[in-house]
Amino acid sequence: MTNDRFARLRAIQARAYERAPAIRALFDGAGLRPEQLGNAADLTRLPVFKKETMIEQQRKAPPYGGFLAADPADIERIFVSPGPINEPQLRGEDDAFGFGAAFAAAGIGKGDVVLNTWSYHLVPAGLLLDEGIRNTGATVIPAGTGGSEMQAKLVRDLGVTCICAATAYFVTLAETLEQAGHELPRDWSVSSAFLGGEFGDWMGKRRRLEARYGIRTFSVYATADFGLIGFERPGKEGYETHPDRIVQICDPVSGLPLPPGEPGEIVVSTLRPGWPLIRFGTGDVAIARELHGDGSVAHISMLQGRVGQSVKAREIFIYPRQLEDLAIAIPGVLRAQASISREGHRDCVTLRLLLQDETDATGVTEPAQAKFRELSRLKADHVEIVTAAELPPEAPQVRDLRQ
Repeated sequence: MTNDRFARLRAIQARAYERAPAIRALFDGAGLRPEQLGNAADLTRLPVFKKETMIEQQRKAPPYGGFLAADPADIERIFVSPGPINEPQLRGEDDAFGFGAAFAAAGIGKGDVVLNTWSYHLVPAGLLLDEGIRNTGATVIPAGTGGSEMQAKLVRDLGVTCICAATAYFVTLAETLEQAGHELPRDWSVSSAFLGGEFGDWMGKRRRLEARYGIRTFSVYATADFGLIGFERPGKEGYETHPDRIVQICDPVSGLPLPPGEPGEIVVSTLRPGWPLIRFGTGDVAIARELHGDGSVAHISMLQGRVGQSVKAREIFIYPRQLEDLAIAIPGVLRAQASISREGHRDCVTLRLLLQDETDATGVTEPAQAKFRELSRLKADHVEIVTAAELPPEAPQVRDLRQ
């Protein structure tokens, strides 16, 4: 299987070398040709291409940064993730980017009724999960985001058996039902939950939710760039890597692979011909648990944290460049910073603004909130006006204050 994967990788990258200028530049810069990719060690001759760099690349060479290796007419959907990053889905990619396999592995199938609360708007999460669920024969309720009282009612009225949600939102739905007088798990049909990942003692939180609500939980490791990268198998902690993703755990500075047991950045090469990202650094940190015979990673741990400057809040990344763009766009704002804290089960975003002298704060707050939402797709819970002492030039533009 692994030899076949590298044969496919060579063919995909040879085609991309001819059609995608950014792919050609990566190989030429490394003095490498696609036909020389025989195993994971050969991949390390290519530099790690950082997610933040993709944002800049697409600004310079819109709309895909030179990575598209297909006819634009063959694009079925264009997803736009915060950054912004444009991500094409090509016609014929009917495996829901691997999500069907993940739901099948979790035992979801015909007879299940699944409430999908992930966003169907621009970002890929909602639509790809929807496709993956339907591929198993299950029924989907395409709820999308928001409206917890209505969605909690749907859980009861429609006999939902599986809830797909961020962990905090799952808790909100359960607590909404309890506050309405329902006793859980007696008064619902939910037997499983697909939950979005968190750092810290996330597995402990899942075990507590399972015991409290009479469910089993499962998750995947996925990004907007690739779709599914890894999925859980019952009784085994961490993620089995998808066969169409060649995964390495690398030193975030040198880009060299690390041995099993050492935490490093998850670096992925995909076998998608039209969007052939190679040695793409996700910014997420994990540990390799098992290797394939070709040296790539077969199984990774749960996520350990992040490298780089981006921070995830409510399942969406916030990038320093977004705060720079906000400061440029709003007259009177010198600098902007986003701080992420935890309030109960929810990530709380505070937007901190340093203003020019004589700028009226009352005229800045609302436009800054609107611009932040436009750039990041997140609503700022609070806006604070700060001084130069509180937000000096060397202060990070995105701060994670969660414990």
